[in-house]
Amino acid sequence: MIYSLRCFVSVIFVAVMLSTAYAQDISREQIKGLDEQVQEIKADALAIAAELNQLEEKLLYPSNTQISVFVTLSTDETFRLDSIEVEVDKEPAARHIYTFKELEALQKGGVQRLYTGNITTGDHEMNIFVSGKSTSGSDIKESKNFKVHKKIGPKIVEILLAPNSIDLKEM
Repeated sequence: MIYSLRCFVSVIFVAVMLSTAYAQDISREQIKGLDEQVQEIKADALAIAAELNQLEEKLLYPSNTQISVFVTLSTDETFRLDSIEVEVDKEPAARHIYTFKELEALQKGGVQRLYTGNITTGDHEMNIFVSGKSTSGSDIKESKNFKVHKKIGPKIVEILLAPNSIDLKEM
């Protein structure tokens, strides 16, 4: 009886070991297939997210009422830009405080999208407030008012910060 019990346990043990080895081979192949499927799903999810972002922007900012404001620095800019604030029709539109890396990117010719919003067609008042420090270390605070004319279609406005001046370029 003990002999047959030992044989039975041995047979079960060998069967379990063989099935484990077979299961490991299958699971490796399945894992490889699952990993490929996961990568495909990730790629699909990223593509869908990009499409949703584009649709959201089109819904939130339709092209007939859209205005976008960009900031650039003159190449010979000598002051350190700390912050900028934009008001459209005396309502706060955007405010940004610059980090060293952002300022460095602007000084190298970069362009920053500061604001995207909706306005009606017609004339609008845009107020720009800039603060920073001069090369001598004194505080600089400048502001300037502009009239912006919005037509049907998207409006692009560039704020060009040059030495001692704020200029606005409409596109």
